[in-house]
Amino acid sequence: MASILPASNRPDEHAYRGKRFVHVKNPYLDTMDEDILYHLDLGTRTHNLPAMFGDIKHGMGIPSISIMLHELIKLLHHARCCDVTIIRMGTSGGIGIAPGSVVITDTAVDSFFKPQFEQVILDNIVTRSTELDKELVEELFNCSKEIPNFPTLIGHTMCTYDFYEGQGRLDGALCSFSREKKLDYLKRAYKAGVRNIEMESTVFASMCGLCGLKAAVVCVTLLDRLHSDQINLSHDVLVEYQQRPQLLIANFIKKQLGLHDQMS
Repeated sequence: MASILPASNRPDEHAYRGKRFVHVKNPYLDTMDEDILYHLDLGTRTHNLPAMFGDIKHGMGIPSISIMLHELIKLLHHARCCDVTIIRMGTSGGIGIAPGSVVITDTAVDSFFKPQFEQVILDNIVTRSTELDKELVEELFNCSKEIPNFPTLIGHTMCTYDFYEGQGRLDGALCSFSREKKLDYLKRAYKAGVRNIEMESTVFASMCGLCGLKAAVVCVTLLDRLHSDQINLSHDVLVEYQQRPQLLIANFIKKQLGLHDQMS
């Protein structure tokens, strides 16, 4: 656990001699009006960060979803489930598309825009396919057409191991590239068919495919990474956007169960 004391509560300055404080190595941070730490729900304007301390643990990205899938798939096996459809939904960063757009993934790709997931097993690198069920993609896309004012598209989703430098962000604690390099990378991703970025889709697609599960990925975009690295939407808009994948998947489930459409 790390604690940070505000200036008013700090001991005498002499007590801090010899201490080593954290220094970020990113010149872009000093030019920002506000730095939002999305996953901690904190901001430099909205919170007195020096006065706050805590032990924050997150479950996100490839390692977390991999562990969950191993145990979920074993549960499905032991429960003798059949004809299973599994859908990963969530939020993402868009590339070249408007915030609020819902991306239905046709293929999950890695940071080199390749449709593969590399898993280190013992001392070997094993490469696995990340293709998703094409029929399920089309079914979900058709369901989206029935929802008014619901921007949806099919595209590649890039999965990274990191939220900051790994996604070409300029707002992390480290930044080893220029703004121009960032934009060049994201534009090449767009040209390769990538329309959004998240941190789970490749391992999700590979594990579901290997275990015979019909799978899809549906994510809403909260910003266009070609324009910004930080989200500038109001709370109400964010809540509405985050509900869009749920709305689409609920509509899909109703159709699969033959229920009357009661969407609001």
